[in-house]
Amino acid sequence: MKFSNEHILNEMNRTGIIPVFYNSEIEIAKAVIESCYKGGVRVFEFTNRGANALKVFAELVKFVEKFPDLILGMGTILNSADTEKFIKAGANFIVSPILKVEMASICHTHNLLWIPGCGTLTEIVTAKEEGAELIKIFPGSVLGPKFVSAALSVQPDLKLMPTGGVEPTNENLKAWFDAGVFCVGMGSQLITNSILENRQWSELELKTSKAITARNHLR
Repeated sequence: MKFSNEHILNEMNRTGIIPVFYNSEIEIAKAVIESCYKGGVRVFEFTNRGANALKVFAELVKFVEKFPDLILGMGTILNSADTEKFIKAGANFIVSPILKVEMASICHTHNLLWIPGCGTLTEIVTAKEEGAELIKIFPGSVLGPKFVSAALSVQPDLKLMPTGGVEPTNENLKAWFDAGVFCVGMGSQLITNSILENRQWSELELKTSKAITARNHLR
């Protein structure tokens, strides 16, 4: 299902938590997405971190048809060729850990949300000038909430999404949202190895729900 960029941004901001995940086993990937959905997530970022990522993603696009309000995008995209491939496979948005301007024109041609990764104010401003409506701050664990505050003091209208090291705790989420982030990307801190190894899908659902509730209390 195709969603407008405005709708995707609204849902990202509303829930505040965007799971970021890759697994080569399709059934595990399905279980993770369904658990996060049951926990309240409406935007999910699958990532291009394995040789069969495209195959798994194509299966997930079919799978999420059972959740008509779930928005599935693709992350860890590093070049134009992969941008094109995953858009054709059904990605609703494209996320990159780097700023590569050539990817912007492809996403704009398809009227698709382009979310580049930036680590400096120069990169952030360049991304915005190239049409990025939401900018990934990466790595979040290195840059921290103070970087977000500083960037927003220079350009207050930015929409920023830190990813990498964001934790599903009240303290950590408060630090990021108090700094002014639009939403956060959350990977292994939410979807832990223990959960995956032990197939603790109800635990993942509960953990997701608690993280979204914690975010909502910060509004």
